[in-house]
Amino acid sequence: MTTHIAGHEGVGNVVDVGEGVSPLLLANYVGVSWLHQSCGKCDTCSVDYTYCPNQLNTGRNVPGTFQRKYLSPAETVHRPSIPSSKPSTIEYCLADSDFITAIPAGLPAEIAAPLLCGGISTYGAILRANLSPRSFVVIPGAGGGLGHLGVQIASNLGHRVIAIDSALKEELCLAQGAEHFFSLSSAELVDQILSVTSGGAHAVICVAGAPAAYDMAISMLRNCGKLVCVGIPPSSYRLAVSPFEMLVKGIHIIGSTVGDRAQIRELMKMAVDGKVKPKVTVFGFEDLPSILDSLNNSKVEGRSVVRF
Repeated sequence: MTTHIAGHEGVGNVVDVGEGVSPLLLANYVGVSWLHQSCGKCDTCSVDYTYCPNQLNTGRNVPGTFQRKYLSPAETVHRPSIPSSKPSTIEYCLADSDFITAIPAGLPAEIAAPLLCGGISTYGAILRANLSPRSFVVIPGAGGGLGHLGVQIASNLGHRVIAIDSALKEELCLAQGAEHFFSLSSAELVDQILSVTSGGAHAVICVAGAPAAYDMAISMLRNCGKLVCVGIPPSSYRLAVSPFEMLVKGIHIIGSTVGDRAQIRELMKMAVDGKVKPKVTVFGFEDLPSILDSLNNSKVEGRSVVRF
């Protein structure tokens, strides 16, 4: 099952609840994220429900957040939480009450929304690397939607961040807290990483989906280093790994999608405290086609936010 309605980082107020859901949720300020629902019954859920093989995902196999509904007068009457002055056109989506995220009061929607997938994806990935303070963390794609948040998060967790991206994004990456920046196109990139880290990074958090980023990631690691896979390359791509190199160096390869409920609460607290702030450009609903075109051509710096 797939859906043609995209969007998986939505923020808004609860305007209606279904049967069995507490009416106390009405009007609450919440977020809708990638993980729409996990089954809660399988062996995987007992270990980490974010990897549930039976999960549903917003904008993938459940209609996403880019939805518009035209309400009739009769429908509006039966939704007391919608002010009478509200226009008959309203944008909303359905969410599982067990998987919505409470957004702290005072945190603007355009700041909270990018944390619901981009932010929690990088936060969860960094935590899964299980690093000691002051570890060297390399982030390919550091100037993108996930990457610029990863730079901030890793820096605030006390790590030494090395950003990799196109030369045009150097200023952004350094401003977000990166200690070093290197261009992805540099012919000496791996040697540069090995030099500034005195032997290799403790972790590479690969948020870029480009095969070139993955191809060189393991070469950047020191012994017992960890590659955390976050960015999604083309489905035909396969990571070339030498078992001999892995066993000699003790390399770990970790797959990571999103973080859990506790981690997203921690991330929201970091945002409230001003430690993490997405760089956003706000657009209108009618701008969606041009935004998607920019994403496809890697022209977006930071995160694009659609205001409904």
